Amino acid sequence: MGKYVYFFGAGKAEGRAEMKELLGGKGANLAEMTNINLPVPAGFTLTTEVCNYYYAHEKQYPPELKTQVEDALKKTEAAMSAKFGDPKNPLLVSCRSGARVSMPGMMDTVLNIGLNEATLRGLVEKTGNERFAWDSYRRFVQMYGDVVLGLKPQSKKDIDPFEHIMDEMKHAKKVKLDTELTTADLQELVKRFKRAVKERTGKDFPDDPMEQMQQAIGAVFDSWMNDRAIVYRRQYGFPQEWGTAANICSMVFGNMGDDCCTGVAFTRDPATGDKSFYGEYLINAQGEDVVAGIRTPKKIAELQKDMPAVYKQLDDVRNKLEKHYRDVQDIEFTVQKGKLWMLQTRNGKRTGFAAVRFAVDMVREGLITKEEALSAGRIPPDDLNQLLQPIFDPAAKRQAINEGKLLAKGINAGPGAATGRIKFHADEAEAWVNKHGKGNPDSRVILVRRETSPEDIRGMQAADGILTAFGGASSHAALVSRQMGKVCIVGCGALNIDYNKATMTVGDKVLKDGDWISIDGFTGEVLSGQVSTKPSEVVQVLIDKSMKPEQSQIYQQFAELMSWADATRKLKVRTNADQPDQAAQAIAFGAEGIGLCRTEHMFFNHIEPMREMILAETVEARRKALDKLLPFQRADFEGLFREMKGHPVTIRTLDPPLHEFLPNSPEQQKELSAKIKVSVETIERRVKELHELNPMLGFRGCRLGIVYPEITEMQARAIFEAASNVQKEGIKVEPEIMIPLVGFLPEFKAQAKIVNDTAAKVFAEKGVKVNYLVGTMIELPRACVVADQIAKEAQFFSFGTNDLTQTTLGMSRDDYGSFIRVYLEHDLVPKDPFQSIDVDGVGALMKIGVEKGRSSRLDLKVGICGEHGGDPDTVKFCHKIGLNYVSCSPFRVPIARLAAAQASLGK
Repeated sequence: MGKYVYFFGAGKAEGRAEMKELLGGKGANLAEMTNINLPVPAGFTLTTEVCNYYYAHEKQYPPELKTQVEDALKKTEAAMSAKFGDPKNPLLVSCRSGARVSMPGMMDTVLNIGLNEATLRGLVEKTGNERFAWDSYRRFVQMYGDVVLGLKPQSKKDIDPFEHIMDEMKHAKKVKLDTELTTADLQELVKRFKRAVKERTGKDFPDDPMEQMQQAIGAVFDSWMNDRAIVYRRQYGFPQEWGTAANICSMVFGNMGDDCCTGVAFTRDPATGDKSFYGEYLINAQGEDVVAGIRTPKKIAELQKDMPAVYKQLDDVRNKLEKHYRDVQDIEFTVQKGKLWMLQTRNGKRTGFAAVRFAVDMVREGLITKEEALSAGRIPPDDLNQLLQPIFDPAAKRQAINEGKLLAKGINAGPGAATGRIKFHADEAEAWVNKHGKGNPDSRVILVRRETSPEDIRGMQAADGILTAFGGASSHAALVSRQMGKVCIVGCGALNIDYNKATMTVGDKVLKDGDWISIDGFTGEVLSGQVSTKPSEVVQVLIDKSMKPEQSQIYQQFAELMSWADATRKLKVRTNADQPDQAAQAIAFGAEGIGLCRTEHMFFNHIEPMREMILAETVEARRKALDKLLPFQRADFEGLFREMKGHPVTIRTLDPPLHEFLPNSPEQQKELSAKIKVSVETIERRVKELHELNPMLGFRGCRLGIVYPEITEMQARAIFEAASNVQKEGIKVEPEIMIPLVGFLPEFKAQAKIVNDTAAKVFAEKGVKVNYLVGTMIELPRACVVADQIAKEAQFFSFGTNDLTQTTLGMSRDDYGSFIRVYLEHDLVPKDPFQSIDVDGVGALMKIGVEKGRSSRLDLKVGICGEHGGDPDTVKFCHKIGLNYVSCSPFRVPIARLAAAQASLGK
C-alpha cells in the first residue's frame, strides 16, 4: 500500500526538506520547520502522487487515501488539543497548494475549513470573541464560495460577487474597512453570501466539515491545471507531470484582536540584497488581508514597537531559518494572542541585483561556498541582465500604464529600456542623431520598422532601441541589436506601420514620425511618450568609464562573482563582434576572443564599391571594385586585431545573398547609377538576375566564393595583411578564417585552397608569418552527418545554430513569429527554438557533428556562434557535448560565463 499522507506536528514530522518532489515545497518545509522545533501548527500533506493519480483516474483518489487522511487528522487533533467538526472544541484547518517549486499566487487556498453553525458556536465559547468567530465564518464562506463553488465574476467587467455584497453592506453602514463592521453586520453578510451561493449553484452551502475538506482538496488539485498555473509553468519550464501537493494545516488566527497579527517577510531585502529584515504585517487580520491591499500593512520593523517579545522571537526564527537553509527565506507567520506560529518558509524570490549580493555576502559570512553561490537556484544566469541593462524607473512606468499609454506587446529580443523619437528609416535615424549630437537627450531615437535588413545597420547603430512589426527572436533586428547591446522588441504584430504616411497605428491610436515612444526589452511592452530610465552601474564602470569600480558596490559584487565563475568554468566564452568598439565592450565583459565576425556588415559602410563589384560583368571589373574594398576591410580587421590583443578572432567570409546589397526602388537605382556611372537598365537587370524565391537556401555562403573566387581572395588578403601589420607592431594575432554554409568537403577544400594560397603570397610579400586556422561554420544537417569527412581538412568547426535550426526544423526565423506563440501556448514545442537549442533535434545533430568531427581530427576545436550561444540552457548543453567555446553578443558574455560555470558544477 502506498503512503500518500505525511503528518507534521508536536515537534515531529514524517517528512523533511529533501522531499520536495513528493511533498511539494510547502509541505517539505512545514515538516522541516517542525523538525527543527519551530512553532508550526500541526497538519498533514497529501503528496504530489495523489495529484497525479487524481488526473490519471478522472479526478478520483487512491482507495487507501481516505483511511490515511483520517489517521493523520486524528494525530493533528491530538497535537492541537481540538477536534475537527466538534461543536464544543472545534479544530479548523486550511487547505493550501504546494508544488515542488514556488508558484506564488498561481494556485488556490481555502482557510477556516470546518466552520458551520454548530462549530461556530463552539468557536465563540472557546475564544469568548463572537465578532472574531463571525468574521472567520464570513471569510470561509467567501473563500470557499470562490475557490470551490466557483462564484467568480462572469466577465472581465463584473466585480467579484462577494465583494459586491460586501461593498453594499459597507456603503449602507457608512464604513470603509472590514474591521469597522459589527458582529451583527457580519452575521448578515454570511446570510447574504449563502443566499448568493444558493442562487448561483442551486445548492445550499455545505455544512459537513469532512465534505468541506474533501471538496477543498479537490479544488486545490484542480488549480494545478488552471490557466495561470499553466502559463506560469510554461514560462519557467516546469513540467505538468510534477503535480502539486495539498497541505491540510491547523488554523491559527491573526484576527482575534489587537494582540494578534499576520504577516509575510524576507530574511533579507529581496530587491536590493541588503541584510535587513524585510516584510509587512497587519494587526487583527488573516493572511489574505496582507496581500489584498484593502488595508495598508505596517513595515516589519514596527512590530518591534507593537509586539516587542514577538519581534524578538521572529528575528531569532529569521536567523535560525537562514542558517539552516543557507539561503534567503520568504516566510509567512501569524501571531495568535501573543503566540508566534510559522506557516511557511521557502527560498525567497529575488531580483538579479539582490541575487548577486546575497551570494557574495553569504560567501563572505561563511554561510555558503563559492560553488554554492554560483548555482542556478541562487542566480539564474539571465538575471545578470538586470545588472547590465538600463531599466525604466518602476514608478514612472507604472504611472504611464495607469495613464493608458501601453500600446502593444511584442517579443522581447534585446533587454533593457529605451525612450526616443520614432524614426521609420535608417538614414533618417542616423541624420537625426548626427544633427542633435549623440548624448543629447533630444537625439534619442527608436528605429521603427516593419522589419530590418543589413542595410539598416547605420540607423540601428544610431538608435537607442529597435522596434519591428515582424520577425522573431533570431531575426536580423534581434541578432544585431543584441550584438550592439541595443534594446529591441520584434514581432509586435499589433503595429500597423505606414512608411508613406510616416505613421504607426495601434488600434485607434496614431503616432507619427518624431513622436516619443518607450520600449521595455525585458517585457516586450511598447508605451507612448517618454518614460525615464536610469543606467546600469556595471555598464558605467566597464563601458562608459563614468564610474570608478570603488564607487559602485553593485559592480564590486558583480566582479567578485564573475571571478568565481571564471575560476570554475571549462568552456571558453567569445563574442560576436564586427567592429573594434563592439570587441572592446565584449573584452570589458570578459570575452576571450571573437567567435564570429560578420564581414558583410563592414561592407555597408562602403556600399558603393561593394555595389560596383556586384554589378561588374567581368572578372577584371570585379577585381577592380574589390581592390577599392581591400583597404577598408584591411583597416577594419587591423582594428579588431589590435583590440583583441592576441585573443582568437574568427572571421566569416561573405555569407548573405548579393541582392541584399543592391537598391530595389527606382529612385535609389537612379541615384546609384549617377554615382557609379552604370546604367539604370544594368542595375535593374542585375537586381532581377539576383532575385531568389528562397534566398536563405540560395546563392550565399561558400557558394559565393566558389562562383566568384576573387571575393574570397580579397577577403583573405585583407585578413592576412591586417594580421601581418598588427603582428609587426608587437601585438599577438590569432586569426581564424571560417567558410560558411559548407555541406560538401570539395566546397571547403576549394575555398580553403584560396585562403592558404593567399596567405602564402601575403607572408612572402610582408616577410612575416602569422599562425592561423581555416575552419567551417556547421549550419546544415548534411554537414553534421558528414562531419568526419569535412574535419579531414577543416581545422575547426563552429556551429551556426541560427541556420542549423532553420534547415533542421524547416522553420524561417524571420517568419516564425506568426505561429510560434500558438506552438508555445499549446505545448507543441517546449521553448522557442531560436532562443534555446532544440536539444532533441538540432542538438542531436550537433552531437553527431562533434563526435564525427573528432573521429577524424582529435584536436578539432569546436564552438558555437549562433545567438543560442548566450542562452544559459544552450551553454550547458554545449558543455555537455564537449564544445571548446560558446560565442554570443557582447552584453550576453557575463550570462554565458556564469552559465558555463554552472555547467561545470552540474548545477
